[in-house]
Amino acid sequence: MDRRESPAIQWDGEQLILLDQRRLPLQQHYISYHEVAAVAEAIRDMVVRGAPAIGVTAAYGVVLAAKNRQSDSITSWRSALEADLQQLAAARPTAINLHWAIERMKSTLEGEPEQWIARLTREAEAIHREDIEACKTMGRLGAAYIDTGSGVLTHCNAGALATGGYGTALGVIRAAWEQQRLAAVYADETRPWLQGARLTAWELLQDEIPVSLLVDGASSWLMKQGKVQWVVVGSDRIAANGDVANKIGTYSAAIAARHHGVKFMVVAPTSTIDRNVATGEEIPIEARAAEELFSCLQGERIAAQQADGWNPVFDVTPAALVDLIVTERGVVEQPNREKIAALFSE
Repeated sequence: MDRRESPAIQWDGEQLILLDQRRLPLQQHYISYHEVAAVAEAIRDMVVRGAPAIGVTAAYGVVLAAKNRQSDSITSWRSALEADLQQLAAARPTAINLHWAIERMKSTLEGEPEQWIARLTREAEAIHREDIEACKTMGRLGAAYIDTGSGVLTHCNAGALATGGYGTALGVIRAAWEQQRLAAVYADETRPWLQGARLTAWELLQDEIPVSLLVDGASSWLMKQGKVQWVVVGSDRIAANGDVANKIGTYSAAIAARHHGVKFMVVAPTSTIDRNVATGEEIPIEARAAEELFSCLQGERIAAQQADGWNPVFDVTPAALVDLIVTERGVVEQPNREKIAALFSE
């Protein structure tokens, strides 16, 4: 896959190559990975981020782990590989695609061991390819709900950078723009890592889609002005009842949207749905170091020296505030447990 189709994640058969998203938009810097421990660190340190992209990255990390263990005996290889995969799985607790991808990769470890690496490689490449196709399908399905002349608001980054390619929420926005349905696109800056300002704006402008940035706290006032008809976001994990975990600030946007009569759309592949989690109350919410709040992108401190901090990465939006969940298998309107389950039974 070329870098235009999949800008964040590259695989050349021997090494994993990731676009360092911490440096965007000022630098487009790629880092090569040969060890699973380094891949886990890249996920943890947000070189790569976004649930689908983390899943694709983890799949290639499993391949690297197997390659580096192939000189071991079969018994020790299995044991060492399991330890490697546990390290990989612990990198980010909320993004369910990470665990989904690892389990899917493990399911190929059958038959003759000398064929494992080839099978793992094919599976990782399939996961990557399927994610791009799923995003394009979701883009088409979601765009069909947006009336011509609409304004849309998105939060964080759920684009090609956060997926195998094309994007979930930005996939819908891309498709809607191509169909000339959009009058305006707005993006929250998304503190403290500024994924909206740095990543979403960069992505959209690469595709010559105009975008207006706003501070996170301005979204409700934007809705009050009647400038947006849809909020379109991605997700890191969706519970069996349709509750949605996404970047912190999503819950606030959903509350404001409901108050102002703005529709709220979540776009995510079915691999993001965790049917083992009954409600959003059971979704683990990652908390990162408070120091991220005290400075601007790890630069000079701007907060008062004695201030404490609270830095949850995600929040949970109840299904009752969600109008649509768009997946590659179809669209769920007013999601609930029965409708989510039906996605998997069809």
